[in-house]
Amino acid sequence: MQTTFRSYKCDEISKKMEGQTVKVAGWVATIRDHGGITFIDLRDQSGIVQIVVEDDSLIKGVTREAVISVSGKVTSRGEENINPKLHTGEIEIVADTVDLLGPVLQPLPFEIDESKKIREDVRSKYRFLDLRNPEVYQNIILRSNINSFLRRTMEDLGFTEIATPILSADSPEGARCFLVPARQHPGKFYALPQAPQMFKQLLMVGGFDRYFQIAPCFRDEDARADRAAGEFYQLDMEMCFAVQEDMFEVGEKVFYELFKKFGKKEVSKAPFRRIPFKESMERYGTDKPDLRNPLEVKDVTKVFENTNFNAFRGSTVKAIAVHDIAGKPRSFYDNLTTKMVDLGSKGLAWIKVEANNEFNSPIAKFLSDEEKSQLTEILQAREGTSIFLIANKPSIATKLSGMLRNLLGEELNLCDENKFEFCWITDFPMYELDDEGVLQFCHNPFNKPDGDVENLTKENALELTAKQFDLVCNGVELLSGAERNHDPRVMLKLMEVVGYTEEDCKKRFGALYNAFQYGAPPHAGMALGIDRSIMLILDEPNVREVIAFPLNKSAYDPLMDAPSVVSPKQLAELSIKIDIKDK
Repeated sequence: MQTTFRSYKCDEISKKMEGQTVKVAGWVATIRDHGGITFIDLRDQSGIVQIVVEDDSLIKGVTREAVISVSGKVTSRGEENINPKLHTGEIEIVADTVDLLGPVLQPLPFEIDESKKIREDVRSKYRFLDLRNPEVYQNIILRSNINSFLRRTMEDLGFTEIATPILSADSPEGARCFLVPARQHPGKFYALPQAPQMFKQLLMVGGFDRYFQIAPCFRDEDARADRAAGEFYQLDMEMCFAVQEDMFEVGEKVFYELFKKFGKKEVSKAPFRRIPFKESMERYGTDKPDLRNPLEVKDVTKVFENTNFNAFRGSTVKAIAVHDIAGKPRSFYDNLTTKMVDLGSKGLAWIKVEANNEFNSPIAKFLSDEEKSQLTEILQAREGTSIFLIANKPSIATKLSGMLRNLLGEELNLCDENKFEFCWITDFPMYELDDEGVLQFCHNPFNKPDGDVENLTKENALELTAKQFDLVCNGVELLSGAERNHDPRVMLKLMEVVGYTEEDCKKRFGALYNAFQYGAPPHAGMALGIDRSIMLILDEPNVREVIAFPLNKSAYDPLMDAPSVVSPKQLAELSIKIDIKDK
């Protein structure tokens, strides 16, 4: 599309246009003065084209990163000067006119092409410059292309895109909400949605068959490498008259095609593996296993029921056997131990199995022959096998064994880096105990239970599972979903166990409870984390690399100085007084 300042984008200039006069515009990536002739690499979103300036007076005031518009004739570079690294490497534009549209008035804080290597606070403050780095802005372009693909795919599957409110009510969905004071209702607050959970279920009750949106979600949580601070986006969807398998069918079509189209790795084909939560925790020590890693965790607690080894006595003991790694030096085992201690373990016991099943280990002298024999049999250990053992309380031992499995996978390069390996984790617990031992919902309180609710009590609640599932890829949780409960009587029973009365239900999520009184259809839904998926597709180490304007890891934006102090007048209009106490 032509504009006043250009007739073509930089990357559109080609050999077949030789002899034509064209007009391009962009940023000056480099300037090279060759004595009487100057070469400029001009960059726009599409790419780079070389400009030849034979009259220096044309580029007076032009510096690197200045914005210019150039009119000139397309010429061939000649065979000896072709640049194979550029799409436009066969040609150049000999400038007739150069218009300086946007001069650079301050020193550049960093080299544009090196922006990913500088400190995060500087990158964030000058994000508009960071985005000029082709590697950075291509991430954002890919994100746009992925969003377009997801929209087209969902529409082709019969889903209707519907926007849900941003200003809403606080609801118990597991994370801390962002609150917005309501000027017209002094003392009251809106909440930014953690997810469109209740609205999408209300759409099902309202008669919409299939809903989706690329939904903004807001959670006041600490940032991690795979979790942005403050806000994130998800492909949110819900289906009427659907169960878990129906959602799997949709998910396997959409997500296989997504990673196949935009990723550069082999994608596991549908149907993806289904792994119950309990099995995943037992075999892999986590509910988000990296299936590229062949190692499995074994519970060997019974082997040490009557042990004389104090470190194992009375503890849950988890073991991982790694075959065929004979010859590893002592430093390898010591380094693993140090890393596990840093992750919260009391230590790490290890055994090298040598000829005739002899144990070479600092703990060998504390183990009986029967314990050694049982351990060898359970783990199918042989000469060249190394055994790693973790002992602790049940839940902690399980968690640490998962960390150990991941660590061994990294240290021994066991994971195929050229694969996207998907799996569904199913049958999550309906309830769990928090750090204080108080019963709470494990995930979404609106999910459908899978078991006897009629006889549900606090005593047996931990045995109840839910029609809840996650999608995991390469050890990263990308999606959560579930069949939903649509019976208000079941809702009351589930809430009662964690201390909610009917009045509490009406107060906390009255719209949904009320809607279920008027003919609610069975329905199911799920939501894919878009930021995290793009991070995985691009193989980026941090989710902030795929967001145009992210908050930093401290949930602060140096570019916009957000959050910031507001005036007393603004606070007065909102009936708010600030009382900051020392922490």
